[in-house]
Amino acid sequence: MTIALATDHAGYEQLLELQKYLTGLGHTCHNFGPTKLDPGDDYPDFISMAAKAVASGHCEAGVILGGSGQGEAMAANRFKRVRCAVFYGPAVPKGVIDAEGSISHDPYEIIKLSRSHNNANMLSLASRFVSFAEMKQVVKMWLDTPFSNAERHTRRIRKLDQEI
Repeated sequence: MTIALATDHAGYEQLLELQKYLTGLGHTCHNFGPTKLDPGDDYPDFISMAAKAVASGHCEAGVILGGSGQGEAMAANRFKRVRCAVFYGPAVPKGVIDAEGSISHDPYEIIKLSRSHNNANMLSLASRFVSFAEMKQVVKMWLDTPFSNAERHTRRIRKLDQEI
């Protein structure tokens, strides 16, 4: 898979390590920056290039980092055909029953749902809240989770991706 990568200063070192990890798994990575650590840089400058690569189909997926991951996801989601999810860390569902009638107690269920239900093509990681070991685990899980292709999900994604 071809993966767009980007961050700002908050995730700079982790992104370099993540790129090595993903390349080791056989993925092709395009790192949109930054090329050096600069505490004064601005995440939209780098995230927008990665999001454009995903939106255009040049990259099949994108993984972006920032301190909280929020601003980075907001920047990415400005582009049509980009569906960027945010991950802060494990979260245990409070017993809500899903559409299939089951309850999950998997603390990483949110990552799987972002792919299987929302077909997220970008993932924003909160570099100040997620360890590097957890990043590797979550990114691999996210990339390995297929979209369900359920009609209700494809219908909703069509609505998200249409021009308004």
